[in-house]
Amino acid sequence: MKPNIRHGIFLAILAAGLYALNSPFSKLLLKYMPSTLMAGFLYLGAGLGMIVILLVRRIADRPEKESSLTVKELPYTIAMIVLDIAAPICLLFGLSRTTAATVSLLNNFEIVATAVIALVIFKEAISPRLWLGILFVTASCALLSVDDLSSLQFNSGSLFVLLACICWGIENNCTRALSSKDPLQIVMVKGIFSGTGSVVIGLLSGERIRHPLAIPVVLLLGFVAYGLSIYYYVHAQRILGAARTSAYYAVAPFIGVFLSLLIFREVPGILFFAALFLMIIGAWLSS
Repeated sequence: MKPNIRHGIFLAILAAGLYALNSPFSKLLLKYMPSTLMAGFLYLGAGLGMIVILLVRRIADRPEKESSLTVKELPYTIAMIVLDIAAPICLLFGLSRTTAATVSLLNNFEIVATAVIALVIFKEAISPRLWLGILFVTASCALLSVDDLSSLQFNSGSLFVLLACICWGIENNCTRALSSKDPLQIVMVKGIFSGTGSVVIGLLSGERIRHPLAIPVVLLLGFVAYGLSIYYYVHAQRILGAARTSAYYAVAPFIGVFLSLLIFREVPGILFFAALFLMIIGAWLSS
């Protein structure tokens, strides 16, 4: 295997591992910060972290090799910001109403949302293999969204997570239009504007931080799980291509499940393990 390919695989798995930290640790931090404010500070952490990296890059006098965002990309940039405000808020609402392991697994519904939106809006072709993967992922999400099969009572937490995945699916297609631009700048714009928007919404809705020390912790989590994860993911794509990168990044929800079970020591029921089996097949077919 060529060294640059190995480097790309390492970056893709690193991006997956960093994002996998989000669900279990956000679940812990919800005790100290309400969901909308936390969504804002997670993205602000990503944006502020990218500013630090940008400053280091300039101090080191490294030449700029990336293209900057322009007015031409403004519609996609605005859509990306708005969706990045909505998605993490929905995710954290869902996280407060269901287990972190379930949320981690449901995150793979983003594959379905991204593919279907790419087909419907951008007329992108979907292979039979991907359609089969979508079917397995959707079946897994349906199982995870039901509290009781006998009465078909739906879990509101899971439905919020699925809504977050739909928002991120649309956002992925918007970001695709910006993929030729500087990934550091894209993450910085996402983080600062989406984060500020969520914080303002949280404060106006009456949310308040329960413990001030939670702010730096959430900022750090956002920098690692959102900022660095997206940054390394984009760089992996440039080496491996989109399809191969997604194959390695698909391990993120399963790392999240493992961490959640390890941290919270919650033993899921039979439905969870049935959904896990379907999700593994779906993620493999979708890669």
